[in-house]
Amino acid sequence: MGWFKRQAEGIKTSTKDKKETPEGLWYKCPKCQTVVTSEDHIKNVYVCERCSYHDRVGSEEYFQIFFDDGKYKELDKKITSGDPLKFEDTKKYVDRVKDTQKKTGLTDAIRTAHGKIDGQETVIAAMDFSFIGGSLGSVMGEKIARAIDKAIKLKAPFMIISKSGGARMMEAGLSLMQMAKTSAKLNQLSDAGLPYISFLTDPTTGGVTASFAMLGDINIAEPEALIAFAGPRVVRETIGRDLPPGFQRSEFVLEHGFLDYIVERKNLKEEVSKSIRFFMN
Repeated sequence: MGWFKRQAEGIKTSTKDKKETPEGLWYKCPKCQTVVTSEDHIKNVYVCERCSYHDRVGSEEYFQIFFDDGKYKELDKKITSGDPLKFEDTKKYVDRVKDTQKKTGLTDAIRTAHGKIDGQETVIAAMDFSFIGGSLGSVMGEKIARAIDKAIKLKAPFMIISKSGGARMMEAGLSLMQMAKTSAKLNQLSDAGLPYISFLTDPTTGGVTASFAMLGDINIAEPEALIAFAGPRVVRETIGRDLPPGFQRSEFVLEHGFLDYIVERKNLKEEVSKSIRFFMN
């Protein structure tokens, strides 16, 4: 058996030619830990090929999925929040809004647009969770109201894609008033004989669930989306007992009669298109 003696401490390798892996090149599924290229993940509409985990996406991604050739006309692009309550927590509300706008490139937590889904004119309001948790404030209420007016004018169906932590606390009572405002506007849509499709994604909670998210002529959701008023932790602490498996996830909510169907992202456009044809006939 041969013995050897190390001459130098450790082995030194040159790092100057080491290639750095570019940031964002790979995607690791948080559920099953499968690693794929970001390009493949995007091609698969941000859904894990192995376990079908639906990654959270924003308004732009949904507009690209739904609208024919990804073409749409955005509505009321420049409306932003005021600060009538002069609210301040860890920072001033006006500063929080400005910082978030800068970081996300969005003006608020919802974007509204109209375009065609399989040749059928449709108005869609889609939330962005990256903007203060997709929270419902006076801008969201106003943009939804105006989008409904547009749908009535175009005699087109209307859809809201919800992804929200609930009402925006920095606007206090003003944000709660949006629950009534949007619900009243949906009544006008109904009076005009036009369908409202409510599409619930992960997470749809709080004041959004308690108002327009549950008022659809048809309520649909993505798989395993959290759909709740109060979250599971709050419910557990309130009732003091363990919750059943899958509590407040889409499948549980469907089983208890609050949803019409669950749809995988790759089938979204086709299924919504069918529903629109059904209602518009």
